[in-house]
Amino acid sequence: MSEFYKRSNPHRLYRDKENALFAGVCAGIAEYFGFNRKGTRVVTVLLMLFPPFFAFILVSYLILAIVLPVKPSELYENQEQAEFWRGVSNAPSDVFGALRHRFRELNHRLEKMEACVTSKEFEIDRELGRR
Repeated sequence: MSEFYKRSNPHRLYRDKENALFAGVCAGIAEYFGFNRKGTRVVTVLLMLFPPFFAFILVSYLILAIVLPVKPSELYENQEQAEFWRGVSNAPSDVFGALRHRFRELNHRLEKMEACVTSKEFEIDRELGRR
């Protein structure tokens, strides 16, 4: 498969076998959405206490345990990269808004530098050897 078709975003739903109690489904869901693992497990068990949800949660858990791939051990280089890809997947407008803001700041700084370098004062200072 060519590089064009490969998925560049490593953030997807996996089973997290490193932090698993049973199959790693709850740990994977918590990792994907940025939730607390223990909280996700508690909510799952509490929902299973209600009869209408018991069968749905149990069947969903078993299907996800079979269908979801196991999380690779070296998926992200560092925690910052993991948070970036989680943000891109969960709230892309926030991530790209922050990037747009950073680029605007850099552009503003570049404009100031260009104004300084192209000014007559800079040219005179350079000719006199002050810069």
